[in-house]
Amino acid sequence: MKLQDLDTPAALIDMQRMTFNLQRMQQRTRLLGVNFRPHVKTSKSIDIAKLQLAAGAKGITVSTLKEAEQFFEAGIKDILYAVGIVESKLWQAAKLIEKGCDLKLITDNSDTAAALAAFSARQGVPLEVWIEIDTDNHRSGVNPENDELLAIGKLLNQGRLRLGGVMTHAGSSYELNTPEALAGLAEQERYLCLKAANRLRAANIACDQVSVGSTPTALSAQGLEGVTEVRAGVYIFFDLVMANVGVCQLDDIALSVLTTVIGHQREKGWAIVDAGWMAMSRDRGTQKQTIDYGYGQVCDLNGQLIPNYQLISANQEHGIISEQSGRHALDISTRFPIGTRLRILPNHACATGAQFPAYHTVISNGSAELEVGPTW
Repeated sequence: MKLQDLDTPAALIDMQRMTFNLQRMQQRTRLLGVNFRPHVKTSKSIDIAKLQLAAGAKGITVSTLKEAEQFFEAGIKDILYAVGIVESKLWQAAKLIEKGCDLKLITDNSDTAAALAAFSARQGVPLEVWIEIDTDNHRSGVNPENDELLAIGKLLNQGRLRLGGVMTHAGSSYELNTPEALAGLAEQERYLCLKAANRLRAANIACDQVSVGSTPTALSAQGLEGVTEVRAGVYIFFDLVMANVGVCQLDDIALSVLTTVIGHQREKGWAIVDAGWMAMSRDRGTQKQTIDYGYGQVCDLNGQLIPNYQLISANQEHGIISEQSGRHALDISTRFPIGTRLRILPNHACATGAQFPAYHTVISNGSAELEVGPTW
């Protein structure tokens, strides 16, 4: 099948780029001497997760229990559910554990830790729980120097509960854009998460795992002494936000959306395409970065960048392509005739990928044309 044969909009994966990205991260974590646990929320693909595991990854990270169920059913047992658990979800988690899933839960507060202890004792279900640590004031997690850390640890160190370790996510790395700043945050992430682990150990609370990670810090860390594993997700595809952060180039981005020009507004310099926010998502993550890509960067059918042209606006099913400069040096209907196939690089690969039920893999056949491979 050729790209011209696909219905649009469609999500495309450039297999050569994705394979390079996969190998790059796996080699880097191997050199740093830590295990790698990919976050599969980016692709939500069992096929891709199996490629990551075959390359050397140890377990996976998920962001919903539904994801955990689906990946466990596909034969993947070692799963970290990296969103704070709440009591109402414990039955769903317990069912997975009873089926043989090696599911790790996380919490960052003593109220939930107490609820976990009560549930485990009442139901006789063994639970492995990790404590989420705040290492950059970005989102959730307990401060590694707070007494709450030890209170949580003591609650998770009783009965059929087991404190498996500590974990953190330096999400503020997405706001940086220099190697020095990224390396500095990676070291801060490592140091503070390890500090939390050592405080627990000093209180005679076992803490085996020290898990850190975000794509920018994983690719920027200069050393990871004391860390046992790294997590990262968006690296598998990369996106425009990551290009602005500086951890990839535009031609490393493996995910794109195939779209068709369906009309024009000549006087405005607009080409109308059939990829709106239902295809690209509403994510405008590049808006506050060095380069604002609108809703996505325009490429030709072969994935080559078309400079200055972006998806500047998006409605539910309609997208508007225009020159970023607004000069409109060439008539838009001449530049992109109706029926033209284009590819749009996304701001946030996780959000864009989630809009589609399947991906089409794109493989070079050695000529100017690209062939569509398996659908995942």
